[in-house]
Amino acid sequence: MRAPTVHVHDLRLALPGRDGPLPVLDGVTFTVPAGRVAAVVGRSGCGKSTLLSILAGLQDADSGRVVLDGDPGARRLGRLTLMPQRDALMPWRTVAGNVAVAAELAGVPRRRADALARDALGRYGLAGFEDHYPHALSGGMRQRAALARTLLAGSGAWLLDEPFGALDALTRADLVTHLEAVWAEHRPTVVLVTHDLDEALMLADTVVVLTPLPARVADVVPVELDRPRGLASTAGPAFAAAKRRIVDALASAGALPEGALTGATA
Repeated sequence: MRAPTVHVHDLRLALPGRDGPLPVLDGVTFTVPAGRVAAVVGRSGCGKSTLLSILAGLQDADSGRVVLDGDPGARRLGRLTLMPQRDALMPWRTVAGNVAVAAELAGVPRRRADALARDALGRYGLAGFEDHYPHALSGGMRQRAALARTLLAGSGAWLLDEPFGALDALTRADLVTHLEAVWAEHRPTVVLVTHDLDEALMLADTVVVLTPLPARVADVVPVELDRPRGLASTAGPAFAAAKRRIVDALASAGALPEGALTGATA
């Protein structure tokens, strides 16, 4: 499926609270051009996962629009694939069976879906584990399987909700490099929620900085780094300048202490 341009316009949402409606999103607006990556960062609980749920068509906003390729009425459910924080692999299905289910839901015959799943697992570092069950895989291997399943969903847009948040630093760094390679091969439009600023800068073309509740856009930071980006790119002045701007935006919004000097996570 072709990668769409995703425009988020003035999204507003309040959820029921003990003392009345709790404003969560307050006019969130940004655009992700077709085939580009936007990372969304902000304090925990500021509405990032809720934003992805709305983009995926799983939840309605109170007002505002999500526009795909200029069409405010475009169907989003199934066209934008959501990968949640946890891998959500089904323990009763093999790794290949878990990956194949995405293609099956897209209407691919089961035998063909299984072949596609096995090919994807082989290309993405899981050859030999196709017939294992999820409990036998490490956390990093499970996330690779979840990424392969996202690929086989056939969507042109991926919504990734902290996909590597539960992993150790070395595994996380490896999977960030892996994700960039997968993105470069297929060029979907991506909205990535992450707490890790280095991860955001390694993967994204722009970084959308949200304020604490109710979430507003504090800044949209361009990431002007050549691709592919390796760990060496984190030592360059462009990387440092972009990270400094994100940290300053978070601090100004009250999401970090004023004068914070580092911002590997937020």
